[in-house]
Amino acid sequence: MNATPPLFPLPPVPRTELAPGAVHVPGWLTIEEQRALVTACRGWARGPVPIRHTRVPGGGVMSVQTVCLGWHWQPYRYSRTAGDVNGERVADFPDWLAELGRRALADAYRDPAAAAGYRPDTALINFYDHAARLGMHQDKDEKSDAPVLSLSIGDRCVFRLGNSESRNRPWTEVELASGDLLVFGGPSRFAYHGVPRIHPGTGDPATGLARGRLNLTLRVTGLSG
Repeated sequence: MNATPPLFPLPPVPRTELAPGAVHVPGWLTIEEQRALVTACRGWARGPVPIRHTRVPGGGVMSVQTVCLGWHWQPYRYSRTAGDVNGERVADFPDWLAELGRRALADAYRDPAAAAGYRPDTALINFYDHAARLGMHQDKDEKSDAPVLSLSIGDRCVFRLGNSESRNRPWTEVELASGDLLVFGGPSRFAYHGVPRIHPGTGDPATGLARGRLNLTLRVTGLSG
């Protein structure tokens, strides 16, 4: 009769604290999870509110393409319907994605108890082609200071995490690869951040994404209704 093998605790997930409250966890998503998210994102990109280049108040158009879940974001507010696209109500934020967010937060902060109360209700899904960029900005349209979770799939990028006072230095740059998790909360929740560069052709075709980069950011809006 075979003896039951002894159980050992799993080693902690490798992680790097970029700044207080900002944690990078490389390779957090499995290839299977990445493929499932790519498939889901393709469905959300078709609608009811399709993916689009967001127009900013000054008349410019963002180079990234965005589709939203739960709440529709346009600079600088959230709504349930997409008045700047087709007037339709955005797709619901699924429970399974909220659960993924709680697991991500628990792994990043190594605090399952704190993560248990995390209730993300919106996601901004950005697609970057080889030429897309995202300038330094703050995620401050939410009425909540709960952490923002970022999941990367596809091509590598340079992510720039700055300070909370201005778009200028000091900042830290880190390369985000497919499957990486980035969380910024606490003192870094309102830090300026951006994506100055994409590295085309560096993604893994096994994810189902042949080109470009998908970035899912999960957030708590603090809104009701």
